[in-house]
Amino acid sequence: MVQILMASKLQQLQSQARQASKFVAKHGTAYYKQLLEQNKQYIQEPPTVEKCNELAKQLFYTRLASIPGRTESFWKELDYVKQLWKNKKELKVEDAGIAALFGMECFAWYCAGEIVGRGFTFTGYYV
Repeated sequence: MVQILMASKLQQLQSQARQASKFVAKHGTAYYKQLLEQNKQYIQEPPTVEKCNELAKQLFYTRLASIPGRTESFWKELDYVKQLWKNKKELKVEDAGIAALFGMECFAWYCAGEIVGRGFTFTGYYV
């Protein structure tokens, strides 16, 4: 029974893959040209592998150079939170609500990560 169900699902997936492949073959080139035309201001000339490697290095080292500024921003925000904690009697309901929403968002991202890590199941890990 399980094998018949699995075979049916496999045939269904193969059929969908064939349909997607035909769609891409028919419309892919037009979409590619349209995408390049809409974003031509971002294309570096000449569009070569060497240019791509150079841009990748520039991005990496630019981000690396931005770490001190990010670190400074982190410590400023941490000092702000410490000041809020010291003066918690003056804390507004609005600030507490924002903090609660931020905490809920962090928890939601944690849960989403757990679900993705389990292979998109809610019940447990695949064995």
